Amino acid sequence: MYDVMAIGNALVDHEYVLSDAALEDTDLIKGQMTLADLDEQQKLLAFFELADIAPSKQAGGGSAANSMYVFASLGGKPFYACRVGDDTPGQFYLQDLHEAGVATSKQSIHAGGVTGSCVVAVTEDGERTMQTYLGTSSEITADNVNFDALTQADWLYLEGYLAMSEGIQPAMTQLRQQAGINGAKIAVSFADPAVVQFAKDGLLNMLGNKVEVIFCNSEEAKAFTDKKQTKAAARALLEYCQIAVVTDSANDTIIAQAGSAQSGDNQTDIIIHEVPTPAVSNVIDTNGAGDNYSGAFLYALSQHYSLPECGRLASEISAQVIQQFGPRLSSQDYKDIAKRVLTV
Repeated sequence: MYDVMAIGNALVDHEYVLSDAALEDTDLIKGQMTLADLDEQQKLLAFFELADIAPSKQAGGGSAANSMYVFASLGGKPFYACRVGDDTPGQFYLQDLHEAGVATSKQSIHAGGVTGSCVVAVTEDGERTMQTYLGTSSEITADNVNFDALTQADWLYLEGYLAMSEGIQPAMTQLRQQAGINGAKIAVSFADPAVVQFAKDGLLNMLGNKVEVIFCNSEEAKAFTDKKQTKAAARALLEYCQIAVVTDSANDTIIAQAGSAQSGDNQTDIIIHEVPTPAVSNVIDTNGAGDNYSGAFLYALSQHYSLPECGRLASEISAQVIQQFGPRLSSQDYKDIAKRVLTV
């Protein structure tokens, strides 16, 4: 049995630390993810080499994979569907997940494929800007998804980046339908402002009639709902979900929850939780902060903690992640934070 089945792009992260001036010399948009082909990524890497900017870290990445790494480290049982090549980076990627307790299947390995990679540019303010070469991950289809795993799971977690991949959309529809049949709840992460801007139709397909949880940040929520205020955007998201979790950098996280229908009309009670974000004096790297938040929140939710408790755990973990390089803490760090934050 699994607590959650997730699906996402499998990417090996290559992190670089650089100045704002150096970032401006690239074609990347600060704070966003840009898709690239192999030639474009090689040109970016050549620019870094010419500028004498060396990579600081290589790690397994991908939004949903990061979330499942957190979920497993906290003690949950996740299954992760993806697509990697039968190459060295692909072997590294899957082994890294297995060691953390994240289950995968042989369906994830594509013979002759090239494992995707993500160049993460971290500027002096800790902001992460990404250029992603999806590699064989861009061709993920239903053939790479072990649908049997979903019959054993209580949750289905969908990564927003996949909204940009047309080939996976039929499998998304099939997963949503099977989740409904099996009684699994669905959680969707918007993942990046670029996803909302360029692939809203794909997100709407993920959301279907309605899902249990949406994870996003304030910028994504406002863009998706056309609302100017974070709290109003969180409320508007309840058209698509039962629980909207909207992070807002150093500001409080807004958790909007749909209540029971009021008698005599079609209005719905809405409960708003505002969860404080821990103060961080030295932000080093925001890469993976949202992924960690979603993974920690979903773990606590799967263990039946209250929404404020879920938010507190997720906020504490994200606050710790941004004070180091890389998108993941050690497994023990996750456990120590949970022991400190969660009540028995």
